[in-house]
Amino acid sequence: MLLIEAAELKKDLDSGKEFLLFDCRFDLTNPKAGYESYLEGHIPSAIYVDVDHDLASEKNGQNGRHPLPTIEQWIKTCASLGITKDSNIVIYDNQSCMYAVRMWWMLRATGHNHVRLLNTGYASWLAAGFTSEKTDNPRPNTPATSTTDRAIAYMDALFVSDILENLSSKNFVVLDARSADRFRGENETLDPIGGHIPGAINRFFKNNLDTNGQFKSPYVLAKEFKDLLGAIPSESIIHQCGSGITACHNMFAMELAGLKSSMIYPGSWSEWCADAARPIEK
Repeated sequence: MLLIEAAELKKDLDSGKEFLLFDCRFDLTNPKAGYESYLEGHIPSAIYVDVDHDLASEKNGQNGRHPLPTIEQWIKTCASLGITKDSNIVIYDNQSCMYAVRMWWMLRATGHNHVRLLNTGYASWLAAGFTSEKTDNPRPNTPATSTTDRAIAYMDALFVSDILENLSSKNFVVLDARSADRFRGENETLDPIGGHIPGAINRFFKNNLDTNGQFKSPYVLAKEFKDLLGAIPSESIIHQCGSGITACHNMFAMELAGLKSSMIYPGSWSEWCADAARPIEK
C-alpha cells in the first residue's frame, strides 16, 4: 500500500496502532510557512519535517536548490525522527503530497518499505471533520544503529555525471515534472536559466491528481504514463524537476500505477543549469 485515506488514518490513531506520522508542509517562496502552518494546527502526534533542513543539505551554488543529504546526514536525521528499519510511516503535507513525496522517496531509497502518503494531505483530514492539535511534538531521537545505518547509497538515484553520459549513450529517458511552460524555458522564476535537459520529455506532476487533489486511480495513471512513454520501459525513466522534489511525485505516481524501478536525478534542473558548459534545450 502506497496511500492511506484520512478515515483509515483516524482509525489507526484511535486504535493505538504503532506508527510514525510526519508533516512535511513547505513553501518554496516562504520556507518558514510550513512550520508556521504546522504550529497553527496539525494531525495529532505528527512531527514536523523541514524540507530545507531535513530533506536537503547545504547549497553551494553548483549542487541545486535542494541538494540531497549524504547518507550519513540522512541516517542522523532518521535517528532524530525515531525511524527504525521496521517503522511504519505515514507522511503528509498540504500540497497533495508535493513535498511529502521527497521524504517517501528518500526513505524508500534507503531500505524502508512501510511508507505511505496521506491522499490529498492535511486538507482531507480537515474536510473529514477530524480534530487537530497545535502541540510542537518533539523528536524521539532513536540511536542511529537502529535506523538506516546499513545503507551505503541511495538506491534509484543518478547524478549529474550519469545524466551527462546519457546524452550520448541514450540508455535512459529523462522525464521532467515541471510545468510545460518552464520545460519550454518560459516563465522561469525559480532558476536563473530556463529550458530543459536535451532529449527530456515532460509530464507536469499535477497531472497525477484529479480535480480534488487526490491521486488518480492506478488504472488511469497507468494509461496516461503508457500513452506518454509508449514502448519505453519504466526502468529506463529518470525523473527530474526543478530541484529534485516533484520528480518524486511522478515516480510515486508510476509506482502507484504498477510501473516500477524508475530512478531519480536529485540535482535536477537547478543543478544542471548551474554549469554553463552543460547543454540545454528550449
